[in-house]
Parts: sequence; C-alpha cells; structure tokens
Amino acid sequence: MAMMCKDRAMAATPHRIAVVAQHGVIPFELGIPARIFGGARTPEGKGLYEVRTCAPYGPGPVRTDADFEVNVPHGPEPLADAETVIFLASHERTSSHTEGRLSEELAAAFALIRPGTRLVSICTGAYFLAAAGFLDGLRATTHWNSAVHFQQTFPQVKVDPDVLYVDNGDILTSAGVAAGIDLCLHLVRRDHGTAVANVSARRTLVPPHREGGQAQYIQRPVPDGGPATTATARAFALGRLDRPLALRELADMESMSVRTFTRRFREETGVSPGQWLTQQRVERARQLLESSDLTVDRIAREAGFGTAASMRQHLQAVLGVSPSTYRRTFR
Repeated sequence: MAMMCKDRAMAATPHRIAVVAQHGVIPFELGIPARIFGGARTPEGKGLYEVRTCAPYGPGPVRTDADFEVNVPHGPEPLADAETVIFLASHERTSSHTEGRLSEELAAAFALIRPGTRLVSICTGAYFLAAAGFLDGLRATTHWNSAVHFQQTFPQVKVDPDVLYVDNGDILTSAGVAAGIDLCLHLVRRDHGTAVANVSARRTLVPPHREGGQAQYIQRPVPDGGPATTATARAFALGRLDRPLALRELADMESMSVRTFTRRFREETGVSPGQWLTQQRVERARQLLESSDLTVDRIAREAGFGTAASMRQHLQAVLGVSPSTYRRTFR
C-alpha cells in the first residue's frame, strides 16, 4: 500500500474532491465523502478537503435507489481540476457498466480527469473504474454480492472479495456501502495522519479502523453447537501485543482446537489469526510513532515486533515507508 504523504501544503489549500453521482445512486453512499472528508480539519478548524458532487449528464435532479431524488449542483466540470475523484455505485437496471462498458456521458466525464488524479470507488462503483480500464492488472474489491459477476465481467482484474478496501496508491476500491467509510477514513489517515482521521471518525460516531474484511459480513449457515466466538481471545491479544502469542494459547482460551479456532477466527474477522495480529501490531506501532518520543527499538518491542528490523519490514510492506519516514511525516 503506497503512501501518498504530500507535504503540509495540503493543509494550506484544501484538497479538491469530486464525487460522481449517477442515476440509481445510494443516498447513504452519497453522504459518506462529504461527512468523512468534511470532518477532517486542521487544529485551527480549517477544512482540509473541498468536496463537490457532480453528475456526468449535467446539474439537476438525480434519481436515487430510494423514493426520492437529489439535486446535484454540478455537471462534470469539477472533474477537470479535481485531485481525487470518487465513483459511487449506481443501481439503475439499464446501466451499461454492468456489461463492461461506459455510457457516452461517463466516457466523456472520464476524459476530463487529469492524468495522476487519485481515483476511488465505493461499492459497485468499481465497475466504472474497471470499464474505463483503470483496474487492469490490479487487485480490487467490490461488494461481496457482486464479486463473482465483477470477476466474470472483468477477468483482467484481480478481485479480492474478502477485504474492506484495496489501496493501489492512486487507485483505490472499497467493498459495499459502509466500507466506503473505512476507505475514506483510510485516505484521511494516509493524507494527514491518524489523529486527524480519528477526529473525523469520532464526529461521525464510527470506529477509526475496523478489524478484518467483508468476509465477516457474508451470510453463512450457523454451525451446530451454539454461537461460540473468538472475541475473548482477541481482547486478550490486544492487551498483550508486546509479547509472543501462540495460536495454541489463543485457541485454549476459547476451548477450541487450533483448527476450529482458526476457521472461526477467519469467519469472524475475514483474516487469519496471524494476519490479524500483524495488523494490530502495525496499528500499535503507528500510534506510538505518531504520539510518543520512544525510540524505534522501544516501539518495536512495545508493538510486539521484537526488533526494529522486523518492524521496519512490516511497516514497509503495509505502509510503503520506514518507521523513521512515517514518524517524520505524521509526528
């Protein structure tokens, strides 16, 4: 996951975001960018983003998938100078994007977007990016219920139906509906650090970071034997990230075999126990790098990586930067 850590000049001039709303838009999704990015502010209260909603066919009423329309104030013109463009899902039954092609209006709108602009999709908005060719050869995600159709329609895209979002640097995709919140908070965190993202999350009354992926929300048959979970083991692990944690130890806490525990853990979080622990340790290291004066060696021990070299390897893999670079950017 590449970091797009621009210099602090971003705080001086609001980052321009264009949100593309089309007929059949989901009202909930339509409000996500304005709410999350609108809540991102400097300590002095100045907005860090400017969000403009536009429709490819021009300003005016846009049908939603509910029983009302919304009045969109802009046509496609804001796409020409936007630094980030967000494509939302469209539930119009006649939409051509589900067949792998763009409407004339949307193709013309894509032509306005400057090279290097950050492109983002929420839910099945990924169809538009894929139909325009921007996801070719890349890993991407969409709503789990559309993942099979999406992969069949765009075989050149590497679809991951389990995650909440995928970050390819300047091209990002999210899973269904509420996962757009996770992706937008991720972008705020990537642009301006955890503290700013946390404030925006608190104003929206959502967690700054959700564990696991969308696999945990896919409906599956309830197994016989009752609603056993791995919540106790996860809470135990979060309080002891600074020491080695054996899978057998965590499974014993839930009175499960290692095999059953691993399967149940993945069902509930969308990732394996080992992947989950690494995610939590990376998050702990980020918090300490941003908020403390501890040495990198001490942070590596506190986060459970053991050595600075191990932490450097994990942060480089997840964040695309070294611990020292991350601290210089966000401290």
